[in-house]
Amino acid sequence: MRKNLFRFLFVAAALIGTSATAMSQVTVKGRVVDAESKEALIGAVIMPADGSSKEAVTDVNGGFTLSVAPNATLSVRYLGYKEVKRQITQQGTVDLGTIELEYDAFALDDVTITSSIAVARRTPVALSSVDPIFIEEKLGTREFPEILKATPGVYATKQGGGFGDSKINMRGFKSENIAVMINGVPMNDMEWGGVYWSNWAGLSDVTRSMQTQRGLGASKVAAPSVGGSINIITKTIDAEKGGMISYGMGNDGYNKVMFSLSTGLTESGWALTVLGGKTWGDGYIQGTEFDGYNYFLNVAKRINDKHQLSLTAFGAPQKHDQRNRNDGLTIEEWQKVKNYMNGDSPYKYNPTYGYGLNGERKTSARNVYHKPQISLNHLWQIDQKSSLSTALYTSIGRGYGYGGQGLTSEYRNKWYGSTNGILNTEFRKPDGTFAYDEIYALNQASTEGSLMAMSKSVNEHNWYGLLSTYTTKFGDKFDFYGGLDLRYYKGVHTNELIDLYGGDYFMDASSRGSVVAVNNAAAANPNFKNEKLQVGDVVYRDYDGFVAQGGIFAQLEYNAEKLSAFVAGSLSNSRYWRKDRFYYDAAHAESDKEDFLGYTIKGGANYNLTQNHNVFANIGYISRAPYFSGGVFLSSAVSNVTNPDPVNEKIFSVELGYGYQSKFFAANLNAYYTEWKDKTMAKSKFITDGNGSVIDQIVLNMKGVNATHMGIELDLTAKPFSWLDITGMFSIGSWEWTNDPIGYYYDSGGQPVKGEGKDANGLVIIEHATGIQSPDHAWAKLGLDGVKVGGSAQTTAAIGASFKPLRGLKVGVDYTLYARNYADWDLSTSLGYNEYRQYSTPWRMPSAGVYDLSASYKFEIGNIDATIYGNLENVFNTEYITDAYDGGNHDWKTAYRVFYGFGRTGSVRLKISF
Repeated sequence: MRKNLFRFLFVAAALIGTSATAMSQVTVKGRVVDAESKEALIGAVIMPADGSSKEAVTDVNGGFTLSVAPNATLSVRYLGYKEVKRQITQQGTVDLGTIELEYDAFALDDVTITSSIAVARRTPVALSSVDPIFIEEKLGTREFPEILKATPGVYATKQGGGFGDSKINMRGFKSENIAVMINGVPMNDMEWGGVYWSNWAGLSDVTRSMQTQRGLGASKVAAPSVGGSINIITKTIDAEKGGMISYGMGNDGYNKVMFSLSTGLTESGWALTVLGGKTWGDGYIQGTEFDGYNYFLNVAKRINDKHQLSLTAFGAPQKHDQRNRNDGLTIEEWQKVKNYMNGDSPYKYNPTYGYGLNGERKTSARNVYHKPQISLNHLWQIDQKSSLSTALYTSIGRGYGYGGQGLTSEYRNKWYGSTNGILNTEFRKPDGTFAYDEIYALNQASTEGSLMAMSKSVNEHNWYGLLSTYTTKFGDKFDFYGGLDLRYYKGVHTNELIDLYGGDYFMDASSRGSVVAVNNAAAANPNFKNEKLQVGDVVYRDYDGFVAQGGIFAQLEYNAEKLSAFVAGSLSNSRYWRKDRFYYDAAHAESDKEDFLGYTIKGGANYNLTQNHNVFANIGYISRAPYFSGGVFLSSAVSNVTNPDPVNEKIFSVELGYGYQSKFFAANLNAYYTEWKDKTMAKSKFITDGNGSVIDQIVLNMKGVNATHMGIELDLTAKPFSWLDITGMFSIGSWEWTNDPIGYYYDSGGQPVKGEGKDANGLVIIEHATGIQSPDHAWAKLGLDGVKVGGSAQTTAAIGASFKPLRGLKVGVDYTLYARNYADWDLSTSLGYNEYRQYSTPWRMPSAGVYDLSASYKFEIGNIDATIYGNLENVFNTEYITDAYDGGNHDWKTAYRVFYGFGRTGSVRLKISF
């Protein structure tokens, strides 16, 4: 580490020294606006017309500053507008004043990519835009969602702390209720709606713009979001000629190398952008080593003034060891593990970090995945008023995570490092590491083969989609959008044995014991349950999940000098089915197909009172199909049985907002109210045998859960001096459950639970019901009305300042506050069967504030631009809790699955552009 740091600093110092001989520069500044509305154009690109790599991007006020050679000609560009050029003849500092760009009716603006992007003071939604320069300066070693932590209503954490395992919530809604789109193409998982950010490592390096829209948003796809949307647009034909190479290093062995090349738009109409990189390190959390690659390719061809093709492919194959999300300890248990960390922070401790028989690293939590995304976009500019934009895309996911198996449920749960926040001691070395070598001894002493074995939980998918958008103008003030959104998804899910841990074979008795002969004739064979399995054989599950969606959408916009308004709607059908090869034989493998019709209706208006003031409002209603997992199929991993009474989720939302914008200051204030009804939700609890050993984890599957999310959000920017930028935000929410839902119990194998009994030895066992929602199927009713929604800070605030004390040098400091952060909750272990239980507001975690520093220095080596970036996160090494589950007494002592935020981390990076 020290050797690498010395080399880095030596190279950086040499480059800085070389730059001292660079020619003198002229500093140019100005502001770019729309010629008609006089509104600032955010993200316009200003660069020398000779195609050199240096460039500036306009900020939220349309302002820019750029150093260029004397007598340079500047090119000012913005997608959909005519290019403007300015000759620089003066010396020193030149103020170009206001540069007005005119709309280009013939500009090839890919509507599929850009139509979901909102425009400030025109689109009536709450939005925040992030430019690529901000991402480069602030990201450091953080993951993509964390760059949004200073956005109102957003709460992002690292959860267990593994590479790519971060989460993001928006207005209290979890990731499965936030639409993530890249170039207009939806990214959320088709079965349960979530997003794995490890799949998109390196995306920040090719991002042209990134925007969050809270609430209903401006997305026009047929399957909408609830909490908001994240819209990421990558570079395509607009990429400038040039390239870059970079190397970064950080704490805990973090390394990242990357390169990119772009031809720009050639005279023949071709443009090529390619990026590649590798990221590796030991991980901040103990035993979370990671190794990942990332790539991006875009080939675009402007065929003529009417047609353009763009092929984009990107992916990030990776493998990383994890800290299981169930292995967060209680606060008192975290203090007990201090002795294991040799003076390092106890919050880095990983309960499943350990070694095998020969001292080799072993883990029960590993993720290996690659999810390439390929899309072909065609744009047809039909005439001056109309265009048709079509994207044909596919995603091919391949990979797996580790899944511990056991002869019984009791043995399967021994793979966890903790239970309800208490460190498991059965396989624990004196130094705190997990004793994987003792599992070998356990299995070798067994007369029933391996009592514990490891499998890889394979989750693969083939996903195909078509998104086509037609747009036209009616007169000068009306714009119409309409289109198709078609998707087909097949997910393949299986578990394969990969390690018997010293045993001669493994019997999957706990899973095969749940297979009934009426569904799978093989179960009639008395030897089926105790078949002796080897590495490569399938255990627990083996099924395909299918989702087919088809929808149409339309939107009509009105844009006048001061007033803009829209009305939009969509209609979609979602079809779900599954095919099982484990619990069913070929004759019964395929389930019934379930169809759900969903729709959206929304509208809004923005009125610019003056050049400085505007107000907006939007309202909408969504009827959204339930998800495949937990909604349509109650036990989607193991059963074809569908929910006997599934219903669409219903969302009603209304929002009001006010904006102020001037040359030196901008602020946006909005208030929102969202009702969420008929949500499906699953909560679990561990069942012990009476002697403290976990025998199973049962799930209460609830439907008809209602909640209300409302709040106020404020964000602002100020530029009191040319060398100082100030940003700030404040968000306060009130998110509560509003009814008392009922749910039914299922065991980990998906079988309906009747209750608990005793075996011949007096130990607790799970008893099964005769069928799903049969008279003996155990239920519970939870008194949630008025209980706070957990898992997100309901009050957040941030303030930041960026200084430019010297030419090329930029220093930033940011402070982020998290408050009213209520613990998430699971079922109380004391919750019984067939009973009502009143719940209370979960434990409120302590408020916390974190300071971050960033710095960059731009210099030249001849005609080559170079930049050094430095980032220091959590400068004062603040200890704070980010995630927790509520305990029985709703206090810090009984809270469990507690995770702390990272302590002080840092990185440096050198980027050379050419």
